[in-house]
Amino acid sequence: MKTLKKIFFTTIFVLLLSYLLPGVAVTGWMAALLVALVLGLLNIFVKPILVLFTLPATILTLGLFLLVVNAIIIMLCDALVSGFAVSGFWSALLFSVILSFCQSLVSGVSEKENS
Repeated sequence: MKTLKKIFFTTIFVLLLSYLLPGVAVTGWMAALLVALVLGLLNIFVKPILVLFTLPATILTLGLFLLVVNAIIIMLCDALVSGFAVSGFWSALLFSVILSFCQSLVSGVSEKENS
């Protein structure tokens, strides 16, 4: 159930951000749902490998390079999902930062309700 909530809220956030950010486009709610699923899978399987390979840069930048890794994950999702388009790196970076912030807010609220 917890995973379904995360997918649901990520879908909603993807839809909202596509309307708010000029460099991000989603064709509909099914595409947003597919984006949420693909982002979840990329974060599980690809992101740890990228983090491992970019560990020296992450240490040198005191963790700020992880924002670049997140943008790369968004751009990979753009390449994999046909109904999702991100215009460039900076749009992907802004999208990933706002999406992560929104997901953290929802996660914090839901954990507080469960306590």
